[in-house]
This record gives sequence, structure tokens and C-alpha cells, in this order.
Amino acid sequence: MQNDTALSKEGKKMFFHTELVRFGVKYDRATQVANILAAEKPDELLTEEEKQLVDEVCNEWLNNYNRYKNIQNSANL
Repeated sequence: MQNDTALSKEGKKMFFHTELVRFGVKYDRATQVANILAAEKPDELLTEEEKQLVDEVCNEWLNNYNRYKNIQNSANL
């Protein structure tokens, strides 16, 4: 049975893109990485450039996300 809550490939691209841009990743890089992530290809099928781009962008997102959470926690003290 198919899960009704599963996102389509387009839905996944939109979700990833929105989250990346929301936390400071540049629009064009977010688009590229969202396409890669939504494709759900195994790492073995990604090029070295794609792997590097995903790593860089996801690390940038994580740093910005953690900075935002730290600011938010400090404001709530």
C-alpha cells in the first residue's frame, strides 16, 4: 500500500530548497542540491562534484541552523 503522506519528487525538491534558502544558502546552490537530494540516488552514482557540493551546502545549512538556534535560545533566557 502506498503511503499517502509520501512527498513526490517535486515536493521533496521544494521542501529541500525552501529549508536550504531559509537558513542562508544561496538560491542557485540550494536549487542544485535540492535536485540532487530529491533524486535519492545512492552516493555511488553521484559525481565527485555533486558529493562535494552537497557536503558544502549541507554544512553551510547546519552552521547557519545552529547559529539561528543559539540566537533563539539566548533570546529566550
